[in-house]
Amino acid sequence: MIHELRVYECLPGRLPALLERFDKITLGLWEKHGIRQAGFWTVLVGDSNQALYYLLEWDSLAEREAKWNAFASDPDWLEKRAETERSGPIVARVSNQLLQPTAFSTVR
Repeated sequence: MIHELRVYECLPGRLPALLERFDKITLGLWEKHGIRQAGFWTVLVGDSNQALYYLLEWDSLAEREAKWNAFASDPDWLEKRAETERSGPIVARVSNQLLQPTAFSTVR
C-alpha cells in the first residue's frame, strides 16, 4: 500500500470554500474514479490554519497514475472546479508526497 500525503495551502479566508468543494463535489468524483481517501485534517494548533491535509491510498504507482489522471481530466471536475473559482482562486500551493510504510508501521 502506498499513501499519498497532499497539502493544500489556501489563500487567506478561502479554506471554507475548499472544504465545501471537497464535501460537495470532489469526494463524489473520487468515488466515481475509485480513488480512496484515508483521512482529512485541518490544523487545530500550528503554523497555519489555512491548510488542508489529506491522505489517499493506492495499491501501486500505476493505479495512482491511471485513476488520478482520469479524475484530473474528467469534464465534470474541470467544470465544477471552474465554478468554485469564479470568485477567485482557492488554493495558493499544493504539495504532495508518496509514502511507503516502514516494516514496523501499524498502517500498511
